[in-house]
This record gives sequence, C-alpha cells and structure tokens, in this order.
Amino acid sequence: MEKNLKISHLMDFYAELLTKNQKQVLNLYYNEDFSLSEIAENQGITRQGVRDKLKKAEAQLLDFENKLNLAQKYNCIQKKLLVIIANSEKLLSLSCGEFDKVSLLANNIKNNAISIYKEQ
Repeated sequence: MEKNLKISHLMDFYAELLTKNQKQVLNLYYNEDFSLSEIAENQGITRQGVRDKLKKAEAQLLDFENKLNLAQKYNCIQKKLLVIIANSEKLLSLSCGEFDKVSLLANNIKNNAISIYKEQ
C-alpha cells in the first residue's frame, strides 16, 4: 500500500490515540493535501517543525499497528467477508441437483465464518 494511503488508513484506527495537534497536522497533510509550508503557516511554526511532528505522529501510528494489528485484522476480515458473500451468491444460483457444489460452498462459508469468529 502506498505510504500516504497506509498512514491515512492507520489514522482511521489510531487517530484518537494521538494528541489533538498530531491529529490535526496528519489530517491537513494526508487528508486535506496541505503542503508543509501551508501547515506551518496555519500552525504558526516552521516547516521543519511540521515535518518533525508528521514524522513523530507517523512513527506512533506504525508502532500502534505493530503492537495491535487492528488494521491488518480488519483487512483480513474484509477479504474473508467478500469470500463469504461471493460463495453465498453462488449458492443461491445453484439448482437442487448440484448438491456436491452446495456442500463445497457451504463448507467454505462455514470455514471463513469460523476463522473470522476466532480472530475476534
């Protein structure tokens, strides 16, 4: 995942663990697409000060993810849910005479659901 998207994604999970100022600087830079100079002017600090705040906040977000893995778990659950949805749709389209396919898809749905349950 591109770094900007990764940081923005991690903000969805961990922004509330940052200071108000860190959240604001990250939001302006990653979500509002402000330049370092624009943020510096807005914050009344130097461009280097903004860069330092960004790097510290980014490091904290990455550290939170390394310790808690919430974003990774969320992405894994999303992928498994998509498989469950796809297999459910396939089940709905099968006729009564295709029991072997029904059984295979049902087991796949069950296994994905169990996997999601165990990860919680």
